[in-house]
Amino acid sequence: MIVAAVVVLGLLAEGLSVSAGSAGSSGSSGSSGSSLPPLPSTTFRARLVEIAESQLGYRTDPPHSYCNKYSAYWGAGTACGHGLRAEEWCADFAAWVWRKGGAQFTYGYTRTDINAAAGSFYLWAVAHGTWHPLGSGYTPQPGDVAVYGLDPTSGNAAHVAIVTSYQRGARGPDVVNGDGDHTGFSVVEVGTDQAKADIPGSVAPLSGYASPIRPDYAHS
Repeated sequence: MIVAAVVVLGLLAEGLSVSAGSAGSSGSSGSSGSSLPPLPSTTFRARLVEIAESQLGYRTDPPHSYCNKYSAYWGAGTACGHGLRAEEWCADFAAWVWRKGGAQFTYGYTRTDINAAAGSFYLWAVAHGTWHPLGSGYTPQPGDVAVYGLDPTSGNAAHVAIVTSYQRGARGPDVVNGDGDHTGFSVVEVGTDQAKADIPGSVAPLSGYASPIRPDYAHS
């Protein structure tokens, strides 16, 4: 969802960077999926999909708020009073999936960091050579982050989602949406052939893909 400004609240130092092999840590005390099993013998990208899909059905608490565990993991947003933090969280969710899967990036607030702004995935990917605009001929891969409603001039975007698969000829990828709005308010849900943002009545079309950087720093 659109995040016009991100306020730094309680961001822990460990959340600003990640070293190789630190897939399960960011220094946050929020409930953030610490019950996930150890890394299985699957590929990097398959692991990202597995993590994203393991969260399907998650809802904010209270259900009609933005209080969620993914923003709490990053120490971002506004405190909710029960260990969660509130802000529109599609990007916080996508960043959480990447971090849990071992992808290399910095969560922070410079122009080339990833944060709660959906457009931060675009800016980060451009800076790291992993941005694939729609129409470039790139075939989206599992674990990519699909970016919707991008304004390249400002760097703002409407929504992001984790790609799970893509069928040749489809209008868009199959995805897992954090902060989705089709099956309920602010939930984790699937999107099939998702060519527009997961917002009822949205006119935010698919803009392109940010590809993650593997734990060994090799682009995949």
